[in-house]
Amino acid sequence: MEYFELYPLLKDKVNYNDDYIAIDAHTGLFNEDFESFNYNILPGEDEYLCKSHQAITTDPYNFENHVGTVNEMLDVHDSKVEENRHFRYHIFKPAGVDKASGAILMLHGFNEKYWDKYLPWAKRLMEQTGKAVVLFPIAFHMNRAPHEWCERRLMHEVSDLRKKTFPDVICSSLVNVAISTRLQAKPQRFVWSGLQTYYDVIRLIRQIQADKHPHIAPEASIDIFSYSIGSLLSEILVMTNPDNLFAKSKLCMFCGGAVFNRMSPVSKFILDSESNVSLYSFVIEHIDSHLKHDERLRHYLSERHPEGIAFLSMLNYNHMRAFREKRFRELSDRILAIGLEKDTVIPAYEIVNTLQGSARNVPVRVETLDFPYDYKHEDPFPFTPKIKEQVNQCFNDVFTIASDFFNN
Repeated sequence: MEYFELYPLLKDKVNYNDDYIAIDAHTGLFNEDFESFNYNILPGEDEYLCKSHQAITTDPYNFENHVGTVNEMLDVHDSKVEENRHFRYHIFKPAGVDKASGAILMLHGFNEKYWDKYLPWAKRLMEQTGKAVVLFPIAFHMNRAPHEWCERRLMHEVSDLRKKTFPDVICSSLVNVAISTRLQAKPQRFVWSGLQTYYDVIRLIRQIQADKHPHIAPEASIDIFSYSIGSLLSEILVMTNPDNLFAKSKLCMFCGGAVFNRMSPVSKFILDSESNVSLYSFVIEHIDSHLKHDERLRHYLSERHPEGIAFLSMLNYNHMRAFREKRFRELSDRILAIGLEKDTVIPAYEIVNTLQGSARNVPVRVETLDFPYDYKHEDPFPFTPKIKEQVNQCFNDVFTIASDFFNN
């Protein structure tokens, strides 16, 4: 089945309500419940306990706001958001298979609210590898965020107020106003929600290996297919490799893989300019100052937490470059990145700069493709009937490259 048949079929059939959905004779989709045990790392707590080190800290930035008017519906106590603590995730699995002997974890991009565009990706990977594909949502994305954050009428009101408050804002839209408002108010959310998702993924893999997953065998191989900002998370996972959970995992990244300060996320679909400035200031320009004054941030981004060190190494191209390139060299035979020539959000040449190193002596495989139609980072396979055959072919090309990588 080609992409233009897959997309509407899956968009129509897939939901979170049914425990099982028969997609076709070869494919079943399951919805599984997940509880995050790591929500209390998020802003909103009176004090914080790192269970690994029995360290109790506070958050000096907890609910300070220095950016003017912030909508109360958005600037919530993050640790209390129920949707982010209890949620469902999708699994594509070959029909007739009890427990899959291999799985691919799929991680999505920034400011994503629906899995629609990823459903054909997941099904094609399942078909061509025979592995189950787990679509796992990042904290406060997809169904891990309150429904009100994507309700058009409410977001229209917030967007109007935001444009009045910041008249020079660029790329502010109904689509990105929720995440832009939240990150401008508290850019440290980027760190804490990323770490929460990191720990959630580890918990999921441990469930599988303890034979507590209904659809994936405990000895199953676990690979990762990531897109956009999900690739930053996937890189941190394999670089850190907690308890050797990813010792044999292969990682394929699509439109992702560059360090954070070599991305350009200002887009009506991702972040507006005001939030991008605030986020960049926090995690790039003034991160050293924040580490000095924020005991909690300093604890989690220190040698006591290897994931924090890996995270720091993926923020700034010129920071910790030797560490980053050494780790990618060690992982090089298990990493593939596919970039797009005209991608302006995460340019293909920046993916090469990060993964192959400043001297181009890190042997990570990077494929740079260019499609014969107008595309953008957020929509590499536009559902436009007049270019149907071209999009079908390019979709097939990308996922043949990815599937061959996982299969070999």
